[in-house]
Amino acid sequence: MHVHAHPDDESSKGAASTARYVAEGAQVHVVTCTGGERGSILNPKMDRPDILENITEVRRQEMERARDILGITQHWLGFVDSGWPDGDPKPPLPEGCFGLVDLEEATEALVRIVREVRPHVMTTYDERGGYPHPDHIRCHEVSVAAFAAAGDPERFPDAGEPWQPLKLYYHHSFNRPRMQALHDAMLQHGLESPWEERLRDWKPEPEWDARITTRVRCDRWFGVRDQALLAHATQIDPDGFWFAIPRELQAEVWPHEDFELVTSHLPDHPDATVGQVTEDDLFAGLLDHPDRTGGRI
Repeated sequence: MHVHAHPDDESSKGAASTARYVAEGAQVHVVTCTGGERGSILNPKMDRPDILENITEVRRQEMERARDILGITQHWLGFVDSGWPDGDPKPPLPEGCFGLVDLEEATEALVRIVREVRPHVMTTYDERGGYPHPDHIRCHEVSVAAFAAAGDPERFPDAGEPWQPLKLYYHHSFNRPRMQALHDAMLQHGLESPWEERLRDWKPEPEWDARITTRVRCDRWFGVRDQALLAHATQIDPDGFWFAIPRELQAEVWPHEDFELVTSHLPDHPDATVGQVTEDDLFAGLLDHPDRTGGRI
């Protein structure tokens, strides 16, 4: 189960790994916390009055297309996009948005889905949200709380039979070593890198990058990832930076997606050591576990 803040996040973070696991027979479920109603239209070709007037429905249709491309199932958690607070000082978040929702209320909503779907593995964002969007921060908080509460019969007793997922991961796809490697490869091939300006302002944090514990090889599914991204036409510009680096070069330089194992309840699979990549599979240690119900789920 991947828990994401907005429609399009499931396609921009971990989508190639998702496609790999679906191809291998896993049941992959996405929970989308908000409808993305306040997301900016980032594709100039879609910046039209008719799209803006119907943005809620448009983004739901985009999610449906991406869902079909990835082969996943999905729940909407049902909260309202907080938008990106812009300005200095930043304005207050809009009343009723996900970033302000009561943590217990949102946690119970996610616990209900966890107990219904019964995932063995959950992924979400790190404590920074991947980037500091208020919905991403809230998504992290709600996901961590739900992971801890879902197996506790005393928490939310009316939200279904308790179920404890066995592993919790954070996404680390947008890490500096990856972007630096792709940038360097572009320059070596005489190509213009879309990451030059960003890397110039991106302060190295080796201790942060060392948190990666798990690298899932998934380059065979980069094409599926890209098709899922393109389904989110309001958010993804086909002529933008998402597709500026040739897919073949990505596969050569960085053929995997990166995660951090945060919690493991497997008795013979202790938490991975910080600063050491010890796994190549989100399901490592699970296939012989007694809670496995068949297939890679």
